[in-house]
Amino acid sequence: MKARSRFSSIRTKRFSEPAARTTGADWSVGRVVGELRRLGSRRNVEGMARYGIRAAKVFGVSKPKLDALARKIGKNHALGLALWSTGIQDAKILAGLISEPGQVTASQMELWVRDFDNWDSCDGTCCHLFVFARPAWAKAFEWAKRKDEFQKRGGFALAAYLAYRDKSARDAKYLSFLKVIGREADDERNFVKKAVNWALRNIGKRNPRLNRAAIATARRILKKESRAARWIAADALRELQSEAVQVRLRGKERKNGAAAE
Repeated sequence: MKARSRFSSIRTKRFSEPAARTTGADWSVGRVVGELRRLGSRRNVEGMARYGIRAAKVFGVSKPKLDALARKIGKNHALGLALWSTGIQDAKILAGLISEPGQVTASQMELWVRDFDNWDSCDGTCCHLFVFARPAWAKAFEWAKRKDEFQKRGGFALAAYLAYRDKSARDAKYLSFLKVIGREADDERNFVKKAVNWALRNIGKRNPRLNRAAIATARRILKKESRAARWIAADALRELQSEAVQVRLRGKERKNGAAAE
Protein backbone atom coordinates (compact mmCIF):
# COMPACT_ATOMS: atom_id res chain seq x y z
CA MET A 1 0.00 0.00 0.00
CA LYS A 2 1.28 3.43 -0.90
CA ALA A 3 2.44 5.68 1.88
CA ARG A 4 0.44 8.84 1.40
CA SER A 5 1.32 12.03 3.17
CA ARG A 6 -1.39 13.06 5.60
CA PHE A 7 -0.40 16.63 4.75
CA SER A 8 -0.41 16.37 0.93
CA SER A 9 -4.08 17.29 0.45
CA ILE A 10 -4.16 20.30 2.77
CA ARG A 11 -4.97 23.47 0.84
CA THR A 12 -5.15 27.11 1.73
CA LYS A 13 -6.69 30.00 -0.19
CA ARG A 14 -3.67 32.23 -0.08
CA PHE A 15 -0.01 32.28 0.82
CA SER A 16 0.18 33.88 4.23
CA GLU A 17 1.28 33.12 7.74
CA PRO A 18 -1.38 31.47 9.89
CA ALA A 19 -2.79 33.95 12.39
CA ALA A 20 -1.14 33.75 15.80
CA ARG A 21 -3.26 32.20 18.53
CA THR A 22 -2.55 32.62 22.19
CA THR A 23 -3.95 31.11 25.36
CA GLY A 24 -3.41 31.81 29.02
CA ALA A 25 -2.24 28.27 29.72
CA ASP A 26 1.31 27.78 30.89
CA TRP A 27 2.57 25.01 28.63
CA SER A 28 6.00 23.64 29.55
CA VAL A 29 7.85 20.97 27.58
CA GLY A 30 7.20 18.50 30.37
CA ARG A 31 3.49 19.22 30.40
CA VAL A 32 3.21 18.87 26.63
CA VAL A 33 5.18 15.62 26.54
CA GLY A 34 2.99 14.25 29.33
CA GLU A 35 -0.12 15.16 27.35
CA LEU A 36 1.29 13.55 24.20
CA ARG A 37 2.05 10.38 26.12
CA ARG A 38 -1.52 10.32 27.44
CA LEU A 39 -3.02 10.88 24.00
CA GLY A 40 -0.82 8.28 22.29
CA SER A 41 -1.78 4.77 21.30
CA ARG A 42 0.30 1.65 20.72
CA ARG A 43 -2.14 0.70 17.99
CA ASN A 44 -1.41 4.00 16.24
CA VAL A 45 2.34 3.41 16.54
CA GLU A 46 1.92 0.05 14.83
CA GLY A 47 -0.30 1.58 12.17
CA MET A 48 2.21 4.34 11.49
CA ALA A 49 4.97 1.75 11.06
CA ARG A 50 2.93 -0.02 8.41
CA TYR A 51 2.90 3.23 6.45
CA GLY A 52 6.63 3.72 6.75
CA ILE A 53 6.55 6.14 9.69
CA ARG A 54 9.17 4.82 12.07
CA ALA A 55 10.93 6.77 14.80
CA ALA A 56 13.05 5.91 17.81
CA LYS A 57 10.67 7.80 20.10
CA VAL A 58 6.97 7.95 19.25
CA PHE A 59 3.73 7.86 21.25
CA GLY A 60 1.30 7.40 18.36
CA VAL A 61 -0.86 10.52 18.71
CA SER A 62 -3.36 10.87 15.87
CA LYS A 63 -3.23 13.97 13.65
CA PRO A 64 -6.67 15.26 14.76
CA LYS A 65 -5.54 15.08 18.39
CA LEU A 66 -2.30 16.90 17.55
CA ASP A 67 -4.30 19.60 15.79
CA ALA A 68 -6.58 19.98 18.81
CA LEU A 69 -3.62 20.19 21.20
CA ALA A 70 -1.96 22.80 18.97
CA ARG A 71 -5.10 24.93 19.16
CA LYS A 72 -5.07 24.70 22.95
CA ILE A 73 -1.42 25.73 23.18
CA GLY A 74 -1.50 28.50 20.59
CA LYS A 75 1.53 29.87 18.77
CA ASN A 76 4.72 29.56 20.83
CA HIS A 77 7.96 29.51 18.88
CA ALA A 78 10.24 28.93 21.84
CA LEU A 79 8.16 25.97 22.95
CA GLY A 80 8.21 24.63 19.39
CA LEU A 81 12.01 24.71 19.36
CA ALA A 82 12.14 22.92 22.71
CA LEU A 83 9.65 20.27 21.61
CA TRP A 84 11.61 19.55 18.46
CA SER A 85 14.77 19.01 20.50
CA THR A 86 13.09 16.14 22.42
CA GLY A 87 13.36 13.98 19.32
CA ILE A 88 9.87 12.57 19.92
CA GLN A 89 8.01 12.09 16.64
CA ASP A 90 4.69 13.44 17.94
CA ALA A 91 6.43 16.42 19.57
CA LYS A 92 8.18 17.24 16.30
CA ILE A 93 4.91 17.35 14.38
CA LEU A 94 3.39 19.50 17.12
CA ALA A 95 6.43 21.80 16.99
CA GLY A 96 5.68 22.55 13.35
CA LEU A 97 2.08 23.34 14.23
CA ILE A 98 2.77 25.83 17.03
CA SER A 99 5.97 27.50 15.81
CA GLU A 100 5.79 30.91 14.14
CA PRO A 101 6.82 31.03 10.46
CA GLY A 102 7.97 34.62 10.75
CA GLN A 103 10.60 33.60 13.28
CA VAL A 104 11.94 30.67 11.25
CA THR A 105 15.50 31.28 10.06
CA ALA A 106 17.64 29.48 7.52
CA SER A 107 19.76 28.17 10.42
CA GLN A 108 16.72 26.66 12.12
CA MET A 109 15.65 25.02 8.88
CA GLU A 110 19.11 23.50 8.51
CA LEU A 111 19.07 22.12 12.06
CA TRP A 112 15.62 20.63 11.70
CA VAL A 113 16.08 19.12 8.23
CA ARG A 114 18.92 17.03 9.61
CA ASP A 115 16.42 15.47 12.00
CA PHE A 116 14.02 14.36 9.26
CA ASP A 117 14.02 10.60 9.75
CA ASN A 118 10.74 9.67 8.07
CA TRP A 119 8.35 11.14 5.53
CA ASP A 120 5.86 12.20 8.20
CA SER A 121 8.18 14.55 10.07
CA CYS A 122 9.48 15.83 6.73
CA ASP A 123 6.10 16.52 5.14
CA GLY A 124 4.44 17.76 8.32
CA THR A 125 7.14 20.31 9.04
CA CYS A 126 7.28 21.51 5.44
CA CYS A 127 3.48 21.75 5.23
CA HIS A 128 2.71 23.54 8.46
CA LEU A 129 5.81 25.67 8.95
CA PHE A 130 8.65 25.76 6.45
CA VAL A 131 6.53 26.59 3.40
CA PHE A 132 5.59 29.91 5.08
CA ALA A 133 9.17 30.82 6.04
CA ARG A 134 11.18 33.37 4.06
CA PRO A 135 13.99 30.91 3.16
CA ALA A 136 11.52 28.34 1.76
CA TRP A 137 12.43 28.76 -1.92
CA ALA A 138 16.17 28.81 -1.29
CA LYS A 139 15.93 25.65 0.81
CA ALA A 140 13.80 23.86 -1.76
CA PHE A 141 16.52 24.29 -4.38
CA GLU A 142 19.29 23.54 -1.90
CA TRP A 143 17.81 20.42 -0.32
CA ALA A 144 16.82 18.92 -3.67
CA LYS A 145 20.55 18.32 -4.25
CA ARG A 146 21.14 16.55 -0.92
CA LYS A 147 22.22 12.91 -0.64
CA ASP A 148 20.20 12.07 2.48
CA GLU A 149 16.83 10.57 1.52
CA PHE A 150 14.59 12.66 3.74
CA GLN A 151 16.54 15.91 3.40
CA LYS A 152 16.23 15.51 -0.35
CA ARG A 153 12.54 14.70 -0.02
CA GLY A 154 12.23 17.92 1.99
CA GLY A 155 13.35 19.95 -1.01
CA PHE A 156 10.74 18.44 -3.30
CA ALA A 157 8.03 18.49 -0.63
CA LEU A 158 8.66 22.21 -0.15
CA ALA A 159 8.37 22.79 -3.90
CA ALA A 160 5.14 20.80 -3.98
CA TYR A 161 3.62 22.85 -1.17
CA LEU A 162 4.88 26.14 -2.60
CA ALA A 163 3.20 25.27 -5.90
CA TYR A 164 -0.24 25.72 -4.39
CA ARG A 165 0.42 27.87 -1.34
CA ASP A 166 2.64 30.62 -2.72
CA LYS A 167 0.14 32.49 -4.89
CA SER A 168 2.53 35.36 -5.58
CA ALA A 169 5.50 33.40 -6.98
CA ARG A 170 6.27 34.02 -10.64
CA ASP A 171 6.35 31.18 -13.16
CA ALA A 172 10.10 31.62 -13.56
CA LYS A 173 10.75 30.02 -10.16
CA TYR A 174 8.75 26.95 -11.07
CA LEU A 175 10.32 26.72 -14.52
CA SER A 176 13.72 26.70 -12.81
CA PHE A 177 12.58 23.99 -10.42
CA LEU A 178 11.36 21.85 -13.33
CA LYS A 179 15.01 21.66 -14.39
CA VAL A 180 15.87 20.32 -10.93
CA ILE A 181 13.11 17.73 -11.28
CA GLY A 182 14.51 16.62 -14.61
CA ARG A 183 17.98 16.32 -13.12
CA GLU A 184 16.95 14.33 -10.05
CA ALA A 185 14.25 12.10 -11.54
CA ASP A 186 16.44 9.00 -11.67
CA ASP A 187 16.73 8.68 -7.88
CA GLU A 188 15.33 5.21 -7.19
CA ARG A 189 14.66 5.73 -3.47
CA ASN A 190 10.97 5.38 -2.73
CA PHE A 191 10.41 8.53 -0.69
CA VAL A 192 12.48 10.66 -3.03
CA LYS A 193 10.87 9.57 -6.29
CA LYS A 194 7.38 10.06 -4.83
CA ALA A 195 8.25 13.61 -3.77
CA VAL A 196 9.78 14.38 -7.19
CA ASN A 197 6.56 13.19 -8.82
CA TRP A 198 4.48 15.19 -6.33
CA ALA A 199 6.36 18.42 -7.08
CA LEU A 200 6.10 17.84 -10.84
CA ARG A 201 2.33 17.32 -10.65
CA ASN A 202 1.68 20.29 -8.39
CA ILE A 203 3.73 22.66 -10.53
CA GLY A 204 1.90 21.42 -13.61
CA LYS A 205 -1.47 22.24 -12.07
CA ARG A 206 -0.76 25.90 -11.28
CA ASN A 207 -1.67 27.37 -14.66
CA PRO A 208 -1.75 26.45 -18.39
CA ARG A 209 1.78 27.68 -19.08
CA LEU A 210 3.30 25.62 -16.29
CA ASN A 211 1.12 22.67 -17.26
CA ARG A 212 2.66 22.68 -20.72
CA ALA A 213 6.15 23.04 -19.27
CA ALA A 214 5.59 20.22 -16.76
CA ILE A 215 4.25 17.91 -19.48
CA ALA A 216 7.30 18.65 -21.64
CA THR A 217 9.56 17.94 -18.64
CA ALA A 218 7.75 14.65 -17.98
CA ARG A 219 8.13 13.58 -21.60
CA ARG A 220 11.89 14.20 -21.39
CA ILE A 221 12.10 12.29 -18.11
CA LEU A 222 10.22 9.38 -19.68
CA LYS A 223 13.19 8.81 -22.00
CA LYS A 224 15.64 8.26 -19.12
CA GLU A 225 17.08 4.80 -18.51
CA SER A 226 15.65 4.58 -15.02
CA ARG A 227 12.59 2.82 -13.60
CA ALA A 228 12.09 5.66 -11.15
CA ALA A 229 12.17 8.26 -13.92
CA ARG A 230 9.71 6.34 -16.07
CA TRP A 231 7.32 5.93 -13.13
CA ILE A 232 7.59 9.62 -12.17
CA ALA A 233 6.91 10.74 -15.72
CA ALA A 234 4.13 8.29 -16.60
CA ASP A 235 2.23 8.95 -13.38
CA ALA A 236 2.54 12.72 -13.77
CA LEU A 237 1.46 12.65 -17.42
CA ARG A 238 -1.70 10.71 -16.56
CA GLU A 239 -2.81 13.47 -14.22
CA LEU A 240 -1.47 16.54 -16.02
CA GLN A 241 -3.00 15.53 -19.35
CA SER A 242 -6.27 14.36 -17.84
CA GLU A 243 -9.51 15.99 -18.92
CA ALA A 244 -10.28 17.06 -15.35
CA VAL A 245 -7.04 19.01 -15.00
CA GLN A 246 -7.26 20.50 -18.48
CA VAL A 247 -10.85 21.67 -17.93
CA ARG A 248 -9.91 23.27 -14.62
CA LEU A 249 -6.91 25.05 -16.12
CA ARG A 250 -8.94 26.35 -19.08
CA GLY A 251 -11.50 27.68 -16.62
CA LYS A 252 -8.77 29.38 -14.62
CA GLU A 253 -7.34 30.91 -17.81
CA ARG A 254 -10.74 32.27 -18.84
CA LYS A 255 -11.32 33.68 -15.38
CA ASN A 256 -7.92 35.40 -15.32
CA GLY A 257 -8.49 36.76 -18.81
CA ALA A 258 -11.85 38.21 -17.85
CA ALA A 259 -10.37 39.79 -14.73
CA ALA A 260 -7.65 41.45 -16.82
CA GLU A 261 -10.16 43.12 -19.15
